[in-house]
Amino acid sequence: MTWGRPAGRPYTCRVSGFVDECNLNVRGGDGGAGCVSTRREAHVPKGGPDGGDGGKGGDIWLVADHNVASLLAFRDHPHRKAESGSHGSGKGKHGHSGADLVIAVPEGTSIYDFDGSLLADLVHAGDRWLAAEGGRGGRGNARFLSNRRRAPSFAEQGEEGQGHWLRLELKLMADVALVGYPNVGKSTLISRISAAKPKIADYPFTTLEPNLGVVRLDEGGDGSFEMVVADIPGVIEGASEGKGLGHQFLRHIERARVLAILLDLAENAMAPPAEQLEVLLGELGAYRPELLERPRIVVGSRADVAGPDALDVSDVELDFRVSAVTGDNLRPLVGRMADEVRAARSDLPTADTFVVLHPVAEGFRIEREDDASYRVLGREAERAVAFSDLTNLDALDEAHRRLSRMGVDKALAKAGATEGDIVRIGKLTFAYENG
Repeated sequence: MTWGRPAGRPYTCRVSGFVDECNLNVRGGDGGAGCVSTRREAHVPKGGPDGGDGGKGGDIWLVADHNVASLLAFRDHPHRKAESGSHGSGKGKHGHSGADLVIAVPEGTSIYDFDGSLLADLVHAGDRWLAAEGGRGGRGNARFLSNRRRAPSFAEQGEEGQGHWLRLELKLMADVALVGYPNVGKSTLISRISAAKPKIADYPFTTLEPNLGVVRLDEGGDGSFEMVVADIPGVIEGASEGKGLGHQFLRHIERARVLAILLDLAENAMAPPAEQLEVLLGELGAYRPELLERPRIVVGSRADVAGPDALDVSDVELDFRVSAVTGDNLRPLVGRMADEVRAARSDLPTADTFVVLHPVAEGFRIEREDDASYRVLGREAERAVAFSDLTNLDALDEAHRRLSRMGVDKALAKAGATEGDIVRIGKLTFAYENG
């Protein structure tokens, strides 16, 4: 609803088919293989190697986009794969790189691995995170030409793109969060102060998903002020411990700048207003103690059906006593919300740039297998042995040189490897030898 301009029509954001958590499988594109080729032309003796490199596989980026409202797109289609690079060919022709895949997610999306570790937090529009790196393209045999190796007969295979499962969780980005018991009138209130049309009925837990409404205030002339108000599903005692759908509801309050605590003044309320306030603040503090430091407005709701005892609420200091049905005190309440939001926004640091997050590059690690062999894990180690023909002595010599430069031989010795132990790196299996 546009306050102060009856003819105006507000912007509204009604979340339809809202999904706030999902799993996502991402896989970067595979790199193209390098080519083994020798230049063969008339009148060009000893033409030498001319195999081209394979193209790099495409990366997958997750990018926060204000035009995306929920994670609905991933619920039934959780798999995403970037384009693979093409193979190199003779005459020094390199394969083309695969296109990157950019996946739009809502602002406020947190990304976790399946162990529960936070990997990235995309809070503002434009924030991006490299979710899966594409595989490197293999180098053609022309890359291995040297004074010692005049006719290299091997090339690198393309590297497989990274692939893994992720857990996405959305925490709404709202200026004001309406917090209260079930059936306290939050949905009715948001329907009166904005153009959101939530489902409303006279039974608990009508709201099973957050509703967003954009409230615009006419400030005279061409100026206007907008704020996003979120109707958070009812918070009950024990919500911070996961009772009901507590954690799913409470996380949407985390990023709200202002909290509007609605207390039910009706005769048939679930508890007296003072007890409601105590429970609500207790659950917020138990879930995230810092929520108690947020600006908050305490509102007595459903004043039109308040009982005689609720007319004088002496044990609770109410900022407003409102009725969303009759409209009493809604205008002053919205004005107070706007004042608190302005103050909260003014305290935020200004950011003219977005954040680009890259995962920390991992080295290699050594694990002991059930058959007492050793396995060297890590992309760098697997890259070191990714040749087209590991039966080629020159290729094996190059692989050993790379592994030694990385320190794999010393790490194996430190891990307890002895003469004759089996070692596996990628598709390569060999017997360990001292030195």
